[in-house]
Amino acid sequence: MSTLMSVEEAIAGILSRIGTVDTETISITEAVGRVLAEDVISDTNLPPFDNSAMDGFAIRAEDSGNNITLNVVMDIPAGVNPSETLEAGQAARIMTGAPIPQGANAVIPVEDTDADFSSLDDASLPEQVTLGRVVEQGAAIRRLGENIHEGQTILTAGTVITPAGIGMLASLGKAKLTVLRRPRVAIIGSGDELVDVDETPELGQIRDSNSYALSALIEQDGAIPLRQPIAPDDADAIREMFKNTLEQHPDLIVSSAGVSVGAADYIRAILDELGEIGFWKINLRPGKPLAFGEIATIPFFGLPGNPVSAMVTYLVLVRPALMTLAGKPHHPRMIRAKTAEAMRSDGRRTFARVTLTQDEGAWVASETGTQSSGAHLSMVLADGLLVIPEGVTAVDVGTELDVLLLNQSL
Repeated sequence: MSTLMSVEEAIAGILSRIGTVDTETISITEAVGRVLAEDVISDTNLPPFDNSAMDGFAIRAEDSGNNITLNVVMDIPAGVNPSETLEAGQAARIMTGAPIPQGANAVIPVEDTDADFSSLDDASLPEQVTLGRVVEQGAAIRRLGENIHEGQTILTAGTVITPAGIGMLASLGKAKLTVLRRPRVAIIGSGDELVDVDETPELGQIRDSNSYALSALIEQDGAIPLRQPIAPDDADAIREMFKNTLEQHPDLIVSSAGVSVGAADYIRAILDELGEIGFWKINLRPGKPLAFGEIATIPFFGLPGNPVSAMVTYLVLVRPALMTLAGKPHHPRMIRAKTAEAMRSDGRRTFARVTLTQDEGAWVASETGTQSSGAHLSMVLADGLLVIPEGVTAVDVGTELDVLLLNQSL
């Protein structure tokens, strides 16, 4: 009996053959979730000028104090650049974000004066304002460059762009960004027993679900799925399927149902014609068999045909490769949970489908029902995959184990 490859060995072997995609230039409106391909360096200061942090009056701090009255000589709304210099004993009405006039070194909020800002037209500008307290120099002033200074590196290559990052990039005027291209992942499959989702299966046939589930997982991971029509079990048809797939220039090819381990000999022969494919047995349940290699230099995964096995092997083995290809970090969301019931395994590293509840602040994992690799519903119901380590065949109630989260709301 051959030795099973560990999950870690399989992932390491896969990642050693995965590069990253090339770059493209896109609009900032398309950039959330994308990976920067170059550093973003500011060519400006933010704020670009000293400005008021609130509505109030620009003054000289040395003129402030309780019941001190100053002459109001200017009105500075946002967007107006003041041309006059504030002198001793003077104040300027100023709005949030408006430039600080020359001579002023503090802003006192309107609520600390006797002024009324309910109307802000020219006629409402008071001749004088009485202050209610002392303010310190620099009070309520946002200084030039205090947020970002010219020449500062704001985001580095490899950063995944967030909504906050979008706002930052917009404030720097970065309308176009150079990012890593979204990987294109072809999904292929063959089998006379498979019909498409809108067809009625005859006796002995089933609807293709794997290509749709894999397509959704790929799209969820930020890549572009290229779902191909299912090919019949015919050498010429399968050869044509591969030809058509390669013409679409995918960055990765993922298959299930007929072109993975256990496929007919002529399918293996076609794979050998087109590239170098290894057939692995991994210490993994569900999903021990895996085909991996390259077809015309493109990484190729042949996943098991059972629906749960296909999804689990995607999550455990394909996703790290896809994240590497996309230039994204891969940090699986894991929690610890106690088992609600006794469980059994065959000694392989087992990913059991579980629901998660909380009991006195601790997570509790319960099986979703049958753990058959063909029980698609068990994945629909699952909040996560409970990881039973290799070598363990019996798990007692209350055992604390890792859970790979599937439910994005937890």
